[in-house]
Formats: sequence, C-alpha cells, structure tokens
Amino acid sequence: MADAKRVVAIAMDGSENSDYAFQWYMDNIHKAKDHVIFVHCPEYQAVVHSSMVMTDIAIVADQLEVEQHRIKEFIEQLGERLKKVGIGGKVRSMGGTPGEVIVKIAEEEKAKMIVTGTRGLGKIRRTFLGSVSDYVLHHSNVPVIIIKQGQ
Repeated sequence: MADAKRVVAIAMDGSENSDYAFQWYMDNIHKAKDHVIFVHCPEYQAVVHSSMVMTDIAIVADQLEVEQHRIKEFIEQLGERLKKVGIGGKVRSMGGTPGEVIVKIAEEEKAKMIVTGTRGLGKIRRTFLGSVSDYVLHHSNVPVIIIKQGQ
C-alpha cells in the first residue's frame, strides 16, 4: 500500500498564492508516486463586469475571445510546469464557481487530498465575499490543506 499512487488536487488560478501553495506541496508533502491534478476554474469577471456589456455585444465577444486565449495559454503553462518538475499529472479546467469546481474535480479524480492557497481575507470580507478555501474546506470529503503565504 505504501507504493500506491496518491492523487493530489491542487487549485491553481495564476496567483502568487496558488504558486506558493504548489511550492509548499512540493517542498513538504510531495511523494515520488503522486499524481497531481492542477485544478483551474476560469473566471470571466473582467468581461462580465465591463461597462461595455450593456453597450456593444461585438466588444464583449472580442473580450471573451481574448480571455479564452489567455486561459488556454495558462492551462498549457500548467501542463509544462508539471513536466518541468518531473511529476505525473494533468490539468483539469472547468467553468463554474471556483470552490464547487475544485471539490467536484477532486471527487471525479478520486483525490486523496486537496491543496489550495488563500488570499487571507479578513473576517468581514470573507463573510460578505465568501472564500474559495473556506468553501472547499467545508464541502470536501477528503483532507484539505490550506496554505497561507508566510506560514
């Protein structure tokens, strides 16, 4: 059983916090036979919250195309990152609410744990805005490791 492959889901959003969480995983708990699933949930907030949404649908379509290209490049970079550090795994990307997507993909991939960073929201902001890491912690059926930068 000690030689069995362990599936680890790691939430990656391109932020310094998610990069730090991945590096923490590599430095502290990574095992040679781990199979890492990078989980990415693209967010189209810049497009949706644009003042052009109500004005010109062609501009919105162009913005969506640019955003989709950026997301595709990011996913490719994540795949390259796995190769660069020499670990087995893959990248899964799914639209939706980030916390829900992370938990769903972890379940589908039969992950043994989830690793995620945190933005370190204060109590009031977390209450009103919600927290992806808080959602994952309370809705996952597997252990969740939340990495706060500087810890």
